[in-house]
Amino acid sequence: MIQHENIRVKAQKPRFTYSRRRAKIPPVMLNLMKRFAGGIHPKGEKELCCDAPIRKIKPPQKAVIPLIQHAGVPCEPLVNVGDEVKLGQPVGDVQKFITAPVHSSVSGKVVKIADHPHPNGSKVKSVIIESDSRDEKHFSVKPYPELEQLSKQDIRRIVRAAGIVGMGGAAFPTHVKLDPPHDKEIEYYIINGAECEPYLTTDNRTMIERANDVVYGLKAMMKPSDAGEAIIAIEENKPRAIEMMRKAAEGEKNIKVASLKTIYPQGGEKQLIKSLLGREVPSGGLPMDVRVIVNNVGTAVAVADAIKTGMPLVERVVTVTGKSVKRPSNLLVRIGTPISQLIEECGGLPEDARKVILGGPMTGLAQWSLDVPVIKGTSGILILTGGEVDEAEAEACIRCAKCVDHCPSGLLPNFLGDYSEAERYDECERLSALDCIECGICSYVCPTRRNLTQLIKLAKAEITKKRKKNG
Repeated sequence: MIQHENIRVKAQKPRFTYSRRRAKIPPVMLNLMKRFAGGIHPKGEKELCCDAPIRKIKPPQKAVIPLIQHAGVPCEPLVNVGDEVKLGQPVGDVQKFITAPVHSSVSGKVVKIADHPHPNGSKVKSVIIESDSRDEKHFSVKPYPELEQLSKQDIRRIVRAAGIVGMGGAAFPTHVKLDPPHDKEIEYYIINGAECEPYLTTDNRTMIERANDVVYGLKAMMKPSDAGEAIIAIEENKPRAIEMMRKAAEGEKNIKVASLKTIYPQGGEKQLIKSLLGREVPSGGLPMDVRVIVNNVGTAVAVADAIKTGMPLVERVVTVTGKSVKRPSNLLVRIGTPISQLIEECGGLPEDARKVILGGPMTGLAQWSLDVPVIKGTSGILILTGGEVDEAEAEACIRCAKCVDHCPSGLLPNFLGDYSEAERYDECERLSALDCIECGICSYVCPTRRNLTQLIKLAKAEITKKRKKNG
């Protein structure tokens, strides 16, 4: 757990309720947003690199392409050891709906297909490619026609072929979101630019530097979903991003930019929908159940790139940060680059480094190896020193209910933690453990340092396993 300071939460009653009738958003709401329940105000620490322009680094000499970089079914390799591959060539896929192909991020030779350390903490079958440093593009990498000439099915096909997933961390295949069931009418498309996780600034810099592509990608995604209106949602602590996005959206009558109050986890899908529209996604439900689709800023840019250039998702922006990092940066990185290369680009690993976390301090995962590669969902690398890591032993719950008060999902984390420790997973299921968004707040506010988030994640995994076993 990480020590934080100055947690302040001001409770507010919601001003609006969800109506099933289609309604325009009152203009005043775009600058005065209501709030979801719970939440916290952790120190943002975004000043470390919020003004650092995106910097492109060299491709890796050896790219490691895991065959699972998304939610859903893992890919199977499409290449063999010894094959020559090109930049943008598919190297893994499977004929399932909820999956996403993976591509080579360099041109070169496949030298191994084997298990390799993965950001999720396990070892995953990966295609390892030795670069020839020529970056020769695959024949399939070529621009598509203008957006106006593309049909709904064309866009779904392009997005699927490009292997685009949610770039905010969940990595859900984007083409699936663009094909909602026929009985799910979509009214609003929301682009999530909240970036509420402390330290991370990838979305902020993307909106500042590539605002027009964010709007282009949004328009492309609106088309197959039949969404009539769109909102680009940004927390108010990113004034430059708000300015650039409003400028880019000028003249787009059905696209608005909303300035949101800064509170964690404002960027959670359900919380964002509650803040913007007053609609509450039902327990066990999805945004489309309240006629909404949500995608990340980086996802919109990836869609724009796929259509304009034909290049699949082979690179992304990654924030490398921490108070001890010599040159905190926002780097444009090829998928498959070892995180050690990114750390070296920013001045190397500090001598007193205690943890290297992929993602932010609230939802990220501490790594056991610097050989793990950047994957599609890698938003940041956070380096913490000994003084920033709280390694005190957890104590017994004192029933203060802080975790309950601050939980944005309205759960009972204290009881969920107790039941998970006792392996009473049926009780966890009864208390709606699957509604946990794994934001980390319960662990953050716990005065006895109970690792509630990890206990609830364990319970969710066991519940999911049982459901799959029972069909």
